[in-house]
Amino acid sequence: MTAPLSGYTVIDLSTGIAGGYCTKVLADGGADIIKVEAPEGDPLRRWSASGASIPPDRDGALFGFLAGGKHSVVIDPEQHADLDLLDRLVASADAVVWSPESPVAHRVTPEELHGRYPHLIVTAITAFGLDGPWSDRPATEFTLQAWSGGAIGIGRGSQDRPPVTIGGQVGDWVTGAYAAAMTLALRARALRDGHGELIDLSMLEAQILGLTYYPVTYFQMLGHPWRTERRPTVPGVAEAADGLVALGCGTAQQWWDLCAMSGHDEWIDENTELTITEQANLHAEELYRWIREQRADELRDLAAAFRIPTSPVGNGENVVGMDHFVARGSFTTNPRDGFTQPTPPYRLTDCPLRRPAPAPRLGEHTEVHRAAPSTPRAAPAGEPDSNRLPLAGLRVLDMTTFWAGPSCTHALGMLGAEVIHLESTARPDGTRLIAGIPATVEQWWERSPIFSALNTNKKCLTLDFQTEHGRDVLRRLIATCDVVVENFTPRVIDQTGLDFASMRALRNDIIMVRMPGFGLDGPWRDNPAFAYIIEDATGLSWLTGFPDRTPYEPYSVGDPNAGVHALNALLLALEHRRQTGQGVLVEAAMADAALNIAAEQVIEYSAYGALLQRDGNRGPTAAPQNLYRTAEVDEFGRDDSWVAVAVQTDAQWEALRDALGRPDWAMAAELTTAAGRRAAHDVIDEHLGDWCVTRAGDEVVETLWAAGIPVAKVMQPHRQTELPQLHHRRFFEQVRHPVNDPAPHSTLPVNLADGPSLFHREPAPLLGEHNHEILTALGLTDAEIAELSEDGVIGTVPGVGGRRKAVR
Repeated sequence: MTAPLSGYTVIDLSTGIAGGYCTKVLADGGADIIKVEAPEGDPLRRWSASGASIPPDRDGALFGFLAGGKHSVVIDPEQHADLDLLDRLVASADAVVWSPESPVAHRVTPEELHGRYPHLIVTAITAFGLDGPWSDRPATEFTLQAWSGGAIGIGRGSQDRPPVTIGGQVGDWVTGAYAAAMTLALRARALRDGHGELIDLSMLEAQILGLTYYPVTYFQMLGHPWRTERRPTVPGVAEAADGLVALGCGTAQQWWDLCAMSGHDEWIDENTELTITEQANLHAEELYRWIREQRADELRDLAAAFRIPTSPVGNGENVVGMDHFVARGSFTTNPRDGFTQPTPPYRLTDCPLRRPAPAPRLGEHTEVHRAAPSTPRAAPAGEPDSNRLPLAGLRVLDMTTFWAGPSCTHALGMLGAEVIHLESTARPDGTRLIAGIPATVEQWWERSPIFSALNTNKKCLTLDFQTEHGRDVLRRLIATCDVVVENFTPRVIDQTGLDFASMRALRNDIIMVRMPGFGLDGPWRDNPAFAYIIEDATGLSWLTGFPDRTPYEPYSVGDPNAGVHALNALLLALEHRRQTGQGVLVEAAMADAALNIAAEQVIEYSAYGALLQRDGNRGPTAAPQNLYRTAEVDEFGRDDSWVAVAVQTDAQWEALRDALGRPDWAMAAELTTAAGRRAAHDVIDEHLGDWCVTRAGDEVVETLWAAGIPVAKVMQPHRQTELPQLHHRRFFEQVRHPVNDPAPHSTLPVNLADGPSLFHREPAPLLGEHNHEILTALGLTDAEIAELSEDGVIGTVPGVGGRRKAVR
């Protein structure tokens, strides 16, 4: 049995993590990746985040992970024969992944590729998009976090320190996952009509989706931002008697259970108007004192008994030895260089992924491809399919809730699938309940901006499948669906008899996507797994924060990262079904997705013995790199306005010196090298901070950006609509709603040359809005539907559900 993308050829004209991870995802799916490099090779071949020395005859370990199984072809852009070879490779390929940093990519633009080879899927990965007022502006992952609002996120950190970005270049990894998913999705349309697409992917937009929580929709619908100040999550990552431990409270019940567990029932106040975070912060000092008296393992066992989300705190050294990841075989050995790396971020039953393979040496396959005959792909015959929605005709049953699962199915809906979002009146989607709308407000459950932002283009069926009537209707519905996606804890599905075997009995070729937190097996299988606990366990928290404090939880990437990885897995499963007619069980655990975007920590430690550490807003890719306060008072009346500056090259440093007026402190000879600037980072921060704090943020940005230096204002996330680049690319679409006022909703991080140009076609559904439509199509009569309503099996108002009839 072959991998689903076997025979699919992709030319990799990218450099960096985003393009490398995109093509790794495709390679894991079986695609043949031809990595085109300039004679000096991809810079990642010389890269180590810890600064480890890489011998001339070796490659950096991160490159070894990202390039596994690919071919390497060297193209000298100054040689006509090499450019002819590049043309032959592209003409006979199925897709191209392009980024502007590659010297070879400079010889051909994405627009030229799309025009010359109309069969190609061309995925262009750029900071801001291929056109627009910012399209030629320099940026780094760090400055993009600032522009996105991800540097402030949803209140990460504390107000006595500057905002802090998420460590580990997570924006690049998430961008790569989106690039792979969009390539696969548009491939589905190309298989239908033979026509390719130019996918213009913005890293900024990918970061907005991956690092912030729909702040614009929230602000526009409710009139206030999600957070107005930075407050540490409590407990979050805390010091126990013998090390770090992660404890979380995502619901009121979990906060009450934590109060009881710590012996403080008097903290429980069911009538308070304070949020869970506000209540926890009131008692933080005493709670942390109690935690410091407990041993970490014993505290975790106690928390698990109380159903409080908990985990150890992972990093590059210890995560590979955690019993759960050992039991699941979550890590493997790199087949060429022997370091440890994560296994793929999902598992597909009866649909093999490609086994890990060695990365190529520079130019290893150049002569092979030069000598090989090439057959250019024929131009598409006929006109493009009139329906430009790539997933049109796909029917999806969405049994998910909160963020991770709905973010996967939301993308399916925006790409054209028919998505039926399953809720019950007893248990509506959790995002309907978290907006803080008082129950005295009419139809309060329809007013959640988070639910609205995650569920456009979906239909809603309420069905209490804890009842026999509900399960009967659910079985009839499943038989009509191509895909079922769920993110319950594994025991819920097992107890209700809705496992994959049961679903295949209803429809043999069904694809079932299961998105548990920690997976379907292993010691932590049934542990509660909110995003922040996933971040803690896998190392994403470890690199976030300041070295003199416990790590901050990103609190924003665990869910959407799981969603986009599940989307990739589902698209691979659909391709397998197209070829074989077989159904597939997809296990897309949140933890597995997180381990992959935190891979560099494990790789650096196992390859070089270097344990990467958090360092505030500094990082390994630039020096200086930091946030600097500016002169303005922010919208909340605080001296809390910042800019992000990142100097990646010696040329940018020279430009920065010139922009500052060549002050004496900046002219030291040792600062002309990256090593010298890193050694003098404290001195540079002091002087650059003094220069910024006397100027408005706009002045700093205008001065430095015009000089070619990556810079950004640290945006409050609910101000994303003020960015002219996002306006130009129509990233936000105004969505009308039958209950709420129109509000802007974020879309996907792509512009498509051949459409669709509109992603939000219908607003998020009202609770049970489509009950009659869906049930009638299943063959139920009006009388039967009325009986289900009378019994509470279906409904349109939150309530106790269909079990009420049995207890009358």
